[in-house]
Amino acid sequence: MKKILMLLVTAGTLFSCTTQSEQNEKIAAENIAFYSRVWEVAINEGRTNILDTAYAENVVLHTVPETKGKAAAKAYYDNYVTGFSDREFIIKETFASGNKLVKYWQFKGKHTGNFFGIPATGKSVDVIGCTIATIIGGKITEEQDFFDNLAFFKQLGIQP
Repeated sequence: MKKILMLLVTAGTLFSCTTQSEQNEKIAAENIAFYSRVWEVAINEGRTNILDTAYAENVVLHTVPETKGKAAAKAYYDNYVTGFSDREFIIKETFASGNKLVKYWQFKGKHTGNFFGIPATGKSVDVIGCTIATIIGGKITEEQDFFDNLAFFKQLGIQP
């Protein structure tokens, strides 16, 4: 009887681990598709209104300065759309595990408009970076971008 009980417990444990693993893979795949679509629409198509439904109400962008809340996060990315023409946001690679996602990206554009108060320089930029995001319940709750700000500003002709 002990052997049968132990076999059932072991089988149940293995089955639940497989189910959890499969669930994490499914969530990760859904998050990659969702996140890729959001940035295609927001930056490449210039329709940042998608962020109204993509972001959670209390989203946090770990930027300088830190940006909190859906409206502020959307306004942050509006600067890229209004500041740059010929925008091209390329997702080079994406990795995900459950509700965490990492994307490796490249941003290109021509600075032809106001960008965070910086008047148009007419210069082109081409930067690469990485974003770590958390997506819970189909909403982006947190993002942390990493890219070379100094190289970005030098390309704009702005030296700190």
